Amino acid sequence: MSDRVRRAVCPGSYDPVTAGHLDVVGRAADLYDEVVVAVLHNPAKAGAFSVPERVAFLEHAVAAAGLRSRVRVEAFADRLLVDVCGELGAEVVVKGLRGGTDFAYELPMALMNRHLTGIETVFLPGDPALEHVSSSLVKEVARHGGEVRGLVPDEVRDALVARLRGEH
Repeated sequence: MSDRVRRAVCPGSYDPVTAGHLDVVGRAADLYDEVVVAVLHNPAKAGAFSVPERVAFLEHAVAAAGLRSRVRVEAFADRLLVDVCGELGAEVVVKGLRGGTDFAYELPMALMNRHLTGIETVFLPGDPALEHVSSSLVKEVARHGGEVRGLVPDEVRDALVARLRGEH
């Protein structure tokens, strides 16, 4: 047996974290010794939530799912994913796919990452019950007063509703 830690990176903006994200992170944690949830962001772009808020939401959700011992959350700005993976000593990128559109979007990035450094990307099919869930769609539904309970952690739902009402 090897003493080497098998580390995976689950990258994303997580603005906000959804039930679909958490499904993929939890299943990745079953496959690897450690999963780093990499909150990737561009400081020039404003999100619905600040990076520290996104990290806090993820840390709370990871703890609530009982994954704290195998999953950690870190933020990275203006960096190539392959450089983040190299810094972390990760051997693989794990991405969730909701369907064919996600695959068409993710495949060229996976191939470029492999071209740049040899790192592989593992695609995990999302839970079919969450196929319709995306951060942007959750924000849009909440913006128009729709119910997003069960699509995001309750803490995120409450913060999102408050933010959209101007209650920050």
